[in-house]
Amino acid sequence: MPKGKKTDRKRFERQEKHRLRNRSVRSKVKTYVTKARVAIATDTPVDATEAAVREAVRELDVAVRKGVLHPNNAARRKSRLMKRFHTAVGASA
Repeated sequence: MPKGKKTDRKRFERQEKHRLRNRSVRSKVKTYVTKARVAIATDTPVDATEAAVREAVRELDVAVRKGVLHPNNAARRKSRLMKRFHTAVGASA
């Protein structure tokens, strides 16, 4: 906690709020991406896997909208996820 000016303390409090909100958003993104990757890796039906991938992409977009992730970071993650998905669907077909 800053001991200086009042604005320093306010800034610190604001940063703490943002940090906690960002952490929950990042955690949610990781959870959905992991679910999608597990669905791709296992013998889950294609429609369930597609739904999991779609949810992961949606969460990545939400994180970008909230300013938690850089747009290029989310685009890279989505690209890699879709690449895995299409490879798995192509292999099972």
